[in-house]
Amino acid sequence: MTRRVEQVDIELGERSYPILVGTGLLKDGALLQSHVRARDVLVVTNETVAPLYLQTVTASLGDRRIVPVILPDGEEHKTLESYARILDALVQARMNRDAAVVALGGGVIGDMAGFAAASYQRGIDYVQVPTTLLSQVDSSVGGKTAVNHPQAKNMIGAFYQPRCVIADTATLATLPDREYRAGIAEIVKYGLIYDAAFFDWLESNVEALSSRTDHAVMHAIKRSCEIKAAVVGVDEREHGLRAILNLGHTFGHAIETAMGYGTWLHGEAVAAGMVMAADMSTRLGWLPAADRDRSRTLLARFGLPIEAPRIGATRARELMGMDKKVLDRKLRLVLMRKLGQADIVGDYPVDALDATLQQHFG
Repeated sequence: MTRRVEQVDIELGERSYPILVGTGLLKDGALLQSHVRARDVLVVTNETVAPLYLQTVTASLGDRRIVPVILPDGEEHKTLESYARILDALVQARMNRDAAVVALGGGVIGDMAGFAAASYQRGIDYVQVPTTLLSQVDSSVGGKTAVNHPQAKNMIGAFYQPRCVIADTATLATLPDREYRAGIAEIVKYGLIYDAAFFDWLESNVEALSSRTDHAVMHAIKRSCEIKAAVVGVDEREHGLRAILNLGHTFGHAIETAMGYGTWLHGEAVAAGMVMAADMSTRLGWLPAADRDRSRTLLARFGLPIEAPRIGATRARELMGMDKKVLDRKLRLVLMRKLGQADIVGDYPVDALDATLQQHFG
């Protein structure tokens, strides 16, 4: 059977790799085996995804030794304890440096499995097989791996690139509506930070993307991956440009931490955070109010939250102070110069941030 496969390449010299996007890829044994070459494979997944896709992936990988690790589902389980379970499985299975890890699941699984692969025997191969929209357009791409600390999200981790990303859009059919919408938040982000024409396309295709129409989903995933590939190819380890991919994330991480990991989905918190970032950008005189309102309206049309929980401005500032973008005790923020262009800013009037936090967090 001939499958339509779109390919986007991450250009990082010897660490370059492809992102493959298509329907039915998990059933394509030749494709999976060509990118997972190890004879010993640890498949890391969770209790939700395993009953749906573990058997398919195992069958497609063919005649190799496959050891599954099935973890609890949810952001609240993105911990050092879960990470240790992956390492324990690698040790107990006596896997060596020629083994590989396959991350089968959403962003939580991808981040933890990637971090385990990065640190086991100083680094073994891993392949991302994302099964959520958010992970297909964002977290599986670019080599960020991590677990959460109780006081801050993604505080413990490493930059470590996969050998390949295999995004099977058929897996989105089993994704709950709330999680699907959360993934759309990251898609909207790419339009806001990098591509105004893509933002225009999203405004014109809300119904098609919301209803998971094939052509709209494929275009949105491919374009998102193209933008992320372009950014990561320039700045792999977030010394500069790559930080724009965090639009809304500093505000959003404060929401996730304050509310308890898993209460708000990551994409939901990012959506509310992007509203705040747009608002502050307008306060600074950069983003026209009309474009601020367009961003807010588009997120609302996709059914995403545009109001933050009232955790209090003081508490929000405290949590944002733990963000990884703090340098020299100065909180740097990703803000919008205009629609389709973002920048990371450390020198801004404090009263603009205070006003934004007060308005949105209370």
